Amino acid sequence: MSSSSQVLESWISTYCSLLGHEYLAEVSEDFIEDDFNLTGLSSGIPMYKEALEMILDIEPEEESDEDQEDEEEEDEEDAEKLAYHRAARKSQRGQPDIMKIETSAELLYGLIHQRYVTSRAGMGQMHEKYEMGHFGVCPRILCQGCKVLPVGCSDSPGEDTVKLFCPSCFDIYNPPNSRFHNVDGAYFGTTFGSLFFMTFPELQLTSSAADLNSSSPARLAPPPEFNGTSIANFAPGLGKGKIYDPKIYGFKVSERAKTGPRMKWLRMKPDDVRDLDECRRYHAGGEDDEQDEVEEEEADEQELVKRETVDKRKKAPMRRRRMGSGTSGVGTGSANGANGGGG
Repeated sequence: MSSSSQVLESWISTYCSLLGHEYLAEVSEDFIEDDFNLTGLSSGIPMYKEALEMILDIEPEEESDEDQEDEEEEDEEDAEKLAYHRAARKSQRGQPDIMKIETSAELLYGLIHQRYVTSRAGMGQMHEKYEMGHFGVCPRILCQGCKVLPVGCSDSPGEDTVKLFCPSCFDIYNPPNSRFHNVDGAYFGTTFGSLFFMTFPELQLTSSAADLNSSSPARLAPPPEFNGTSIANFAPGLGKGKIYDPKIYGFKVSERAKTGPRMKWLRMKPDDVRDLDECRRYHAGGEDDEQDEVEEEEADEQELVKRETVDKRKKAPMRRRRMGSGTSGVGTGSANGANGGGG
């Protein structure tokens, strides 16, 4: 018998090789043995100690055979007492249901896996899987076969199954194969997807990603990358020409029609990607703020001049009326005096 056939696979290797667990990475035992990486997991996992021992292939401690023989020799005279001690030992060291421990071990490994894939070693394993296309491609036609990445919609187990995130259209999809529909999304978590593409910004998402921004004017040609993200990798499946337009006999269906397209703005992006460059806007923020303040002051001055002009125009007719009423009163009084003198 060869020595290789005598070596048994570890629990981790066996679990990751099961049907439907192809998305999972094999967590190293060094990572699991570090207590810092397991902080806070013991409170939410039933039979935590037994589950951890199963994952690490550690056999549970049992009472030595020598102690059992000594006790049996002492109690040979009393058969009833011997039976009592055996039953007591069996109840003390009795193993819980192996199925319950297996379930707890799977849950514990999934939560450890959520933390492992965000570490440097875990990122490296998932990067190899991503490059080899283990996770498949986006089912959206306009994404041109962009590779997807498994993510979770929640960090808490039992809430949702694993989803596939497409960096080309920024959307998530259910795995096409039903064998992945039972994998908990918490095994990957909500952090892994975004952190992965920030860690590897040089990834080419699509084969024609470099030509997707060619529609931008040459004078406004954006820099090779901004905010740490390559422009060619910034949602190459979105924008003009990347949105399906339903048509009837060659005419586009109006958005106001009952069967018309809805929420097309969710898949739009600016022609000039520099409009979304937060770093450039931040550094140019001081000059823009000063210019905005000057423009606001000029606008306030113009508004004040307009108000003064309007007030003057309103006051002029009132003065004329007052002057006209005063002169008319004087004329009336003199006329009355003349009439009285005549009488």
